[in-house]
Amino acid sequence: MRYTDLDLEGLRAFVAIADTGGFTAAGSLLGRSQSAVSIKIRKLEEVLGRQVFIRTSRSLALTRDGDLLLTYARRLLALNDETVQRFAQNEASGSLRLGVAEYVVPEYLPDLLARFREIYPAVDVEVRVGGSAALVTALDKGEIDLVIAKRDDGETRGEVLRREALVWACSRGFDIDTADILPLCVLPAPCIFRSRAIEALKVRDRAWRIVYTSDSVNGVVAAVRAGLGVSAIAESSLPPELRILSEEDGFPDLEDVELTVFGLERGKTALKKKLISFFQERLETLDAGRRSGRLRLVAP
Repeated sequence: MRYTDLDLEGLRAFVAIADTGGFTAAGSLLGRSQSAVSIKIRKLEEVLGRQVFIRTSRSLALTRDGDLLLTYARRLLALNDETVQRFAQNEASGSLRLGVAEYVVPEYLPDLLARFREIYPAVDVEVRVGGSAALVTALDKGEIDLVIAKRDDGETRGEVLRREALVWACSRGFDIDTADILPLCVLPAPCIFRSRAIEALKVRDRAWRIVYTSDSVNGVVAAVRAGLGVSAIAESSLPPELRILSEEDGFPDLEDVELTVFGLERGKTALKKKLISFFQERLETLDAGRRSGRLRLVAP
């Protein structure tokens, strides 16, 4: 059987549309015109013999074939990019002691680090996961070389990697309407998640009490999942079974937190930048995957 090769640029355009929600936005992301993106999609559909999008003047939706293609397209593009990166940058070598705050994509962190090892096999990375303050203290003591953690309000140290959305969350079965005094599940003070949540409730003049404190984000998430109360959690560490609470539920918006890199200036700069660049690209890919869920799925 003779197979037809798929056009990677067409797949990249397809994924960009799914991630941004439109042809114009995808064109801006890729540095191409809307018409050029449309041509790529038309050719992709011709090769596959399937329609991947349903377009009207007001909406854009994935067909069932498009939804299936999205999974394959992400895998193909990821493999392509890793292959290019592996051969272009395989000279990287050395050792690095990395500290990562436990709330940073906990579900994906092991796979992310495994991918980095595959691309840079000569780089030995030792990872420590923990609280932000403890990791920065370990950095200052020379116990680790680099830290990815949140930056507290008013702090100027480090380089901001990205801004993380902070959201209110509770279990699916938690009844917020019957809670006269809001039960909170929190990390110990000082903690920016905790302080942001409490200050926001004070501004709204809403009564609250702390019912559960854990030294780990996983512990707080477990308490919320069990229905003990509500918490402010970084969106990237929010498991799908929890419910996000909004203004409509009576919960004020929370300011984003800054995910920051500490220790870039302390030697091994080139190696550290490779790791941070890889980390940032993978986080953006995960973000795009979450955003793509907003496209409605329709029958072909």
